[in-house]
Amino acid sequence: MLERKMRYLYILFLCFATTYGYGQDSTNTTNPTRVKGTIISSTTTQPLSEVNIVNINQVVGTSTNDNGEFEIRAQANDTLHLSYLGYKSIKVRVTNDWLKFGNTEIEMTELALALEEVTVNQLKLTGYLEVDMKQIPITSNNRYRISGLPGQGYEAGQPNIATKVLGAIFNPADFLYNMFGKKPNEMRKLRKMKEDDEIRNQLAKRFDREMLMVLLQVTKYDLDEIVNQCNYSKDFINTANDLQMLDAISECYEEYKVISRNKDRGKNKKDKA
Repeated sequence: MLERKMRYLYILFLCFATTYGYGQDSTNTTNPTRVKGTIISSTTTQPLSEVNIVNINQVVGTSTNDNGEFEIRAQANDTLHLSYLGYKSIKVRVTNDWLKFGNTEIEMTELALALEEVTVNQLKLTGYLEVDMKQIPITSNNRYRISGLPGQGYEAGQPNIATKVLGAIFNPADFLYNMFGKKPNEMRKLRKMKEDDEIRNQLAKRFDREMLMVLLQVTKYDLDEIVNQCNYSKDFINTANDLQMLDAISECYEEYKVISRNKDRGKNKKDKA
């Protein structure tokens, strides 16, 4: 009898231990995994502060502190994109060893930049208003809004912009379809980029389009062409920072979705008729 009771107690103990262990594992999987690292210059071996780090897979960002240290959410096989002014941008894959052993030291290589000679032509004013006014370039970046569509409208400097805007709205270019319609994963990343304050702060300081190109998997030409097809002016494309470009692309994408839905509804009505 005693032996039977001992056997029952032993079975209950095993069940409890198994349940507890499973609960522990389940808890660990719900906690986000994070990796730590220190970034240094390969030339000086000194830590680099304010290095931009973005997890391309999870679309979260951070930057290094004064000691070159950072910590970011990541899982095994995620790719981190590291960029820093004057240094070559690199991609680093998160490995199981990194997750297991903690802080990893990463070197970045300085770029050798050759500055090109730039000639600045100053305006030669004569003092005569009518003559001088002709020398000053005039740009008109008007912005148009289409009733019924979200967003703040379209910016452009072309004289026939009304025709172009309507053409873009009701007959969206194949280019926009190729960029938006065939890249749902990248567009989801676009939304995540807008929600991450760290990435937005980084983009607000940048004008090189690099982070946008990496996350959206497009070329610089494609980025400019997207904004151009959405009827933003060349002045905007040339002067906007990366955050403004992100917002412009996002706005254009939201309007594209409205167009696409309306187009599908029209097609369904036509099929039913």
